[in-house]
Amino acid sequence: MLDNSIGRNPSMGEEQLLLLERLCNACAVSGDETEVREIVLEQVRPYASQLRVDALGNVLAIREGTGSQPGKPGLPPPSSLASQSSAARRLRVMVAAHMDEVGFMLTYDDEGGLFRFETVGGVDAEHLLGKPVQVGQEHIPGVIGMKPIHLTKSDERNQKVELDNLRIDVSPGNGRKVKVGDWATFISAFTPLGPSFCAKALDNRLGVASLIELFKSPPPDIDLLAAFTVQEEVGLRGAGVAAHALSPDLAFVLDCTPARDLPVLDRSGKSENTQYNTRLGFGPAVYVADRSTLSDPRLVRHILESAEQYGLPCQIRQPGGGGTDAGAIHKQLAGIPSVSISVPARYLHTPSGLCRAEDWKNTLALVYAALSRLTPEILAVER
Repeated sequence: MLDNSIGRNPSMGEEQLLLLERLCNACAVSGDETEVREIVLEQVRPYASQLRVDALGNVLAIREGTGSQPGKPGLPPPSSLASQSSAARRLRVMVAAHMDEVGFMLTYDDEGGLFRFETVGGVDAEHLLGKPVQVGQEHIPGVIGMKPIHLTKSDERNQKVELDNLRIDVSPGNGRKVKVGDWATFISAFTPLGPSFCAKALDNRLGVASLIELFKSPPPDIDLLAAFTVQEEVGLRGAGVAAHALSPDLAFVLDCTPARDLPVLDRSGKSENTQYNTRLGFGPAVYVADRSTLSDPRLVRHILESAEQYGLPCQIRQPGGGGTDAGAIHKQLAGIPSVSISVPARYLHTPSGLCRAEDWKNTLALVYAALSRLTPEILAVER
């Protein structure tokens, strides 16, 4: 039986914060996840019993447990990637975190260092005016520009910002260093802000950093199948391929979810927000339902019981839009029981996401506690 401290392992400190900073500052727009993938491989390679990069660019890493648990009738047999027998084996648990971030792709050269572009993933054009960006593998600096306010007519100022009217300006001198088809993303340095930190790509470098730490210090009684996935922001494309290859018994998805917890003023001047989905400072957000997944209720109950047992804060992510890699994972093979746990953060898919350090630490602690308590009996009951 675990003692009350094990739910707070692996520990989070300066080393993990520096890794998160490194991951956030890396550029990995959907379809071009190389920079983050290289960091992941560097971090997990010493601990993996099996490690490979698949055809889409997912990193699939397996770390076999040291304990043993008897298998239960009806559980899926081990895949070709595992070494356990079906007679007495540990649960094979997939834990996924996507490596990619939203960004841009250059689509047309207007000459003089000006390029038209399209967004990659969910980006609001209203957030792009005047934002510094970096383009291509050489991180060529640029800025997203449009007509300045001094030159706009009064009726133009109330019009919606259209992507067609924006350009990425890398200057004439750098115009030949980039080309149509290059990816681009925000330039935004990782910045501590008291109990919080601010950075681009918290969605989902928080999940990637957490999965790396779990892989280094996993619970002993499961086989941990880590999937660092690609192209989540453009349709959960990597996760389905990864789940099919790993053939897990169940899956946990680590992500970062928008916190709609700012005050909302109504006409009477009241500021109570009754529409929040998650709130900063209330711990990890456990998904019950989103646009693409109805989480397995057995796993939801297990996570909430783990939080109660080890005194860890958590909150239910209120059902609504959005989605995670679980949307692709749970539909693979004969069906894979899946659940998502996210760190809440404000201002996602902009240059300056913001989250609480304690929410991140408690998310990792809760995932570790829940994984440590997993037994085959959880899946032996009806959903």
